[in-house]
Amino acid sequence: MSLQTEMPALNPPEATQKPERCVIVVDESLTPGKASNAAAVVAFTLGQRHSRLVGAPLREGDGTAHPGLIPVGIPVLKATSLQLSELRRKSLQHCDVVDFPVQGQATTDYDAFLDAVLTHPGESLQYLAVGLVGPRNRIGKLVGGFSLFA
Repeated sequence: MSLQTEMPALNPPEATQKPERCVIVVDESLTPGKASNAAAVVAFTLGQRHSRLVGAPLREGDGTAHPGLIPVGIPVLKATSLQLSELRRKSLQHCDVVDFPVQGQATTDYDAFLDAVLTHPGESLQYLAVGLVGPRNRIGKLVGGFSLFA
């Protein structure tokens, strides 16, 4: 869920599109279930914002089709809560950012989630996960020091 409104999804024409990278960074203190949830929420929104990242349908020999999958890897990396906030801040000018504030796992009611985020000034929000899509070299510089979430 991206709370940013100042930068639309990057959608250059397919013919001029440079290689992109898609990365999700989650809070290293999350349990595996909560980390998986945070990564899935971010991935779902990234897929909606960047539909061109979905590859062609997979076809079996008998013609059965399966939905297309993303043809580039999506590393899921880990960072501290402070690093996530800093990563989000630094990334906004260089790529598309989808962030998932901690309030998202405090309720199952989306309206309550919206209200909880509304009560915080932007700089005070903390994040469970941040997803980035953009030029390979920019993303690499932004996340180069992070390890895989294991």
